[in-house]
Amino acid sequence: MSVFERYLTLWVALAMVAGIAIGNAAPALVEAVAAAEIASVNLVVATLIWAMVYPMMVGVDPAALKDVVKQPRGLAITLVVNWLIKPFTMAALGVLFFELVFANLISPADAQQYIAGLILLGAAPCTAMVFVWSQLTKGDENYTLLQVSVNDVVMVLAFAPIVAFLLGVTDISVPWSTLVLSVVLFVALPLAAGVWTRARLGSEERIAAFRDRIKPASVMGLILTVVILFGLQGEVIIDRPQIIALIAVPILIQSYGIFALAYGAAYVLRVPHKVAAPCALIGTSNFFELAVAVAISLFGLNSGAALATVVGVLVEVPVMLSLVAFANRTRSQFS
Repeated sequence: MSVFERYLTLWVALAMVAGIAIGNAAPALVEAVAAAEIASVNLVVATLIWAMVYPMMVGVDPAALKDVVKQPRGLAITLVVNWLIKPFTMAALGVLFFELVFANLISPADAQQYIAGLILLGAAPCTAMVFVWSQLTKGDENYTLLQVSVNDVVMVLAFAPIVAFLLGVTDISVPWSTLVLSVVLFVALPLAAGVWTRARLGSEERIAAFRDRIKPASVMGLILTVVILFGLQGEVIIDRPQIIALIAVPILIQSYGIFALAYGAAYVLRVPHKVAAPCALIGTSNFFELAVAVAISLFGLNSGAALATVVGVLVEVPVMLSLVAFANRTRSQFS
C-alpha cells in the first residue's frame, strides 16, 4: 500500500479539521464554491470527482469480461451480495438506527438525510481499493480485475434504479433527472473515458505507468472534496460532534455483517481463498467517490446525505485492514 492508502483515515480526518477551520475563517469562500452549480451539478466538485474516478476506470479491462465463466461461484457471490443484498441491508440499518434507535437524538429531517447517504454508500460497491485489499490477501489478480469490470458494467445499469427504489421506500423525494445525470456523469462517462484511454495506451505496462502518473490527482480530488464538504458542515459538527459516531454505527455493522455473509458463503461453496477473499472484500468496501458525488448532486454540498457518505470514507480503511488481517489468518481453512 502507498503511504496515502495506508493512512487514508488520518488524511480524511485532517481534511475534516481543515474544512471546519476554513468554513469558520472564510465562509464566503466555501459558499462561493457551493454556489458554482449548473443543472444541480456543482462544477468544482464535479471536477474533483472526475479526478478521483477516472484513474480507477482506467483500470477496468473490458477484455476481462470474457473470463466470466471461469470463476462462476466467486462471481455469483459478488453479484448477489453487491446488488441483491447489500443495498437493502444498508437501507434497513439506516431506518433502524435513525428512525428508531437514534430517534430522540436527531430531527426527523436530518434522519432522512443520513439514511439517504447510507443508501448511496450501500448501492456502490468498491472499484479501486479492492485491488489493494486483494493484493494484501494474496488474491487472484485476474479474478479481482474481472469482478471490478463486471461490477462497473452492472453499476451503469443498476445503480440508479436501486437507489431510486430505496429512497422511495424510505419516503425520500427522488429527483430522477438529477440521479440519472449523476450516473451518466460519474459512472458512464468516466468508464467510457477509461476504456478509450486503455485502447489508446495499448500495453499493460503503459497503462500501469499512466495510472501511476495520474494517481496524485485522485488523492487531491478526495482530500479537497472532504475539505469543501466539512467547510459547509462545520457549524453542524461543532454543535453536535457525536453525529459522526452515530452515522458510523450502521456503517460498521453493515461492513462486518456483509463480509461475514460473503466470506461464509465462499467457504461453504468451497471457493478457493485467492478468490474468496477479494469476492468478500469488494462487497464490504464502497465506491465512496460515487456515493459522495451523487449525494452532492441530489441533496447539496451542505446536506446530511453528503456528510454520511464522507463518514463512510473515514471508517473504511481501519475496517478493511481488520478484515484483511482476518482473511489472512483464516487462509488455511480454505481448500
